[in-house]
Amino acid sequence: MKNLINSMTGFGSYEVEFDSIGRISVELRCTNHKFSESVFHLPEGLLALEDKLKKEIEARIKRGRIYCAINIKGQLAQGIFVNRKLLKNYLHELNSVKKEFKINDGLTLDSLIRLPGILSLKEDNAIGAHIWERLKPVFLQALTNLLAARQKEGRALAVLLNKRSALLKKDLVFIKRRFGVAVKNRLEKIQLEDERVAFLKGADVAEETDRLYFHINNFGHKIAQGGAVGKELDFITQEMQREANTLAAKSFDLIISGRAVEMKSQIEKIREQVQNIE
Repeated sequence: MKNLINSMTGFGSYEVEFDSIGRISVELRCTNHKFSESVFHLPEGLLALEDKLKKEIEARIKRGRIYCAINIKGQLAQGIFVNRKLLKNYLHELNSVKKEFKINDGLTLDSLIRLPGILSLKEDNAIGAHIWERLKPVFLQALTNLLAARQKEGRALAVLLNKRSALLKKDLVFIKRRFGVAVKNRLEKIQLEDERVAFLKGADVAEETDRLYFHINNFGHKIAQGGAVGKELDFITQEMQREANTLAAKSFDLIISGRAVEMKSQIEKIREQVQNIE
């Protein structure tokens, strides 16, 4: 199967109802990023599953910041941990404050369990393993949906970028032809040989046009190659912009200068789109 370029942005979700657990829902969102980064929002007590989820993502996505939100709605039983040592310290300090400032208010269980760090859910490995058996296929389907969204946008980007690079080629052909005519017309007005030599040396754009042709063709090859080529495409567009700047600087013809500016604008638009590619 032919490789395709992928966008770094996309959304994928999936949910399933289980009799023993309840409804498991997974939402995945991906945005642009220089590297691969995953951010998880998991139910308390299931944080140990983060590494497994991360491995599944990294096996399929090379670049992008992925936000993963998992919700479980049902009768999932979890153990409760009471930090008795911390509670003892709270009581000691609170009773000391009551005595020092002669406060008569009594301490209630409701007020104590609301203190930070007193109550938490236990990390139960058995429960985690039980959940993972059901969560994994739901998560993988959401991930598949995310990848499909990234591929769909990637195909649209490929079409757009190929059109823009084709326009660059047309501009380059025009500039090359125009330069030949403009140089000939200018030489007819220069009488001294030394001035003619100096002009030809400064007006020679063969190197810049050849390099631009190479970069534009290489850009198209990378898109056709597919895969995680976003960084390579970004580098190529930087080189294209550098050659276009030199071309514009060497121009002595208003029409050529105008077309060179259009090329620079087109390349900048290409580079903006390239930032979305994995």
